[in-house]
Amino acid sequence: MATSRIAVVPMKVTQMKVAQVPKVGADFQIVEREIPKPGVGQVRIKVQACGVCHSDVLTKEGAWPGIQYPRVPGHEVAGIIDEVGAGVSAWKEGQRVGVGWHGGQDNTCRECRRGDFRNCRNLKIAGISYDGGYQQYMVAPVEALVAIPESLSDVEAAPLLCAGITTYNALRHSGALPGDLVAVQGIGGLGHLGIQFANKFGYQVAAIGRGSENAALAKKLGASVYIDSTSTTATAAEALQKLGGARVILATAPSSKAMSALIDGLGPNGKLMVIGATFDPIEVTPVQLISGSLTIQGWVAGTPADSEDTLRFAELTGVRPMIETYPLERVAEAYARMMSGKAQFRVVLTM
Repeated sequence: MATSRIAVVPMKVTQMKVAQVPKVGADFQIVEREIPKPGVGQVRIKVQACGVCHSDVLTKEGAWPGIQYPRVPGHEVAGIIDEVGAGVSAWKEGQRVGVGWHGGQDNTCRECRRGDFRNCRNLKIAGISYDGGYQQYMVAPVEALVAIPESLSDVEAAPLLCAGITTYNALRHSGALPGDLVAVQGIGGLGHLGIQFANKFGYQVAAIGRGSENAALAKKLGASVYIDSTSTTATAAEALQKLGGARVILATAPSSKAMSALIDGLGPNGKLMVIGATFDPIEVTPVQLISGSLTIQGWVAGTPADSEDTLRFAELTGVRPMIETYPLERVAEAYARMMSGKAQFRVVLTM
């Protein structure tokens, strides 16, 4: 008797898990949504990992004007393109990509017309302007995409797309030259990467932390000098002056008071590069700035091209973030861990 075979066709997955903020200040919700379709000039990314950044508080607490809720945070995204929208030719399905803080630009404002996309007047940010990476699939415009080298894992690449590029890009635009004294304030999510990059750039690196227990880690990351800001024998600024004065101080810890206290540690023509975001003012007198021809400059991340430079440099030199991972379902725990300041040192969600 002849037997017939029945072909089994796998069911197409149409739903995905999403960690959303339903309204300002609300707890995270794990919900299911339809998997989105990419539009013109967009791709859909199957998210593999997404960093939990302190800037995600802007979405969680509604501190960025104009956010529409519910909103999915996440701007340290690493994944794989699984569908391209109409008009997309430079990116292919199966390609490893990421999305960082720079989530797109308008291409029409004065800054964009001058090629200064980082300072676009209508900058798009994943997780703020549109849903970010706290979900299994996300849609992003092609101008936000970053190619990820094969040698970097998804969980390694994700934090480099915000914390990594911010420290790398600030340092390479700081004006410091190999051999210069560069101080990194804070040994945390930004600082532990800043110390590594500064070391690989060939600077004399002074790490500034709180407590003697951080000294060994600072040296392991590449610092040649560790300065304990809680020491009663000398202030951190005085310690830097004993070393000749810093050419650059990279301020990574979000404490304006701590930043203010370091300005006197700058040498002539020194620069305080501010990347630790805080809302209270840095205090400095005109005399402090004038007497040493000092500069205070803020710096924000960079473009996707800058992110690719960051990833390639990390790949070549061995700079890697220190990571704690959590599954998407434990997003509330991961976010709380990040906010506690006790994570060692970047928190990453895995899908």
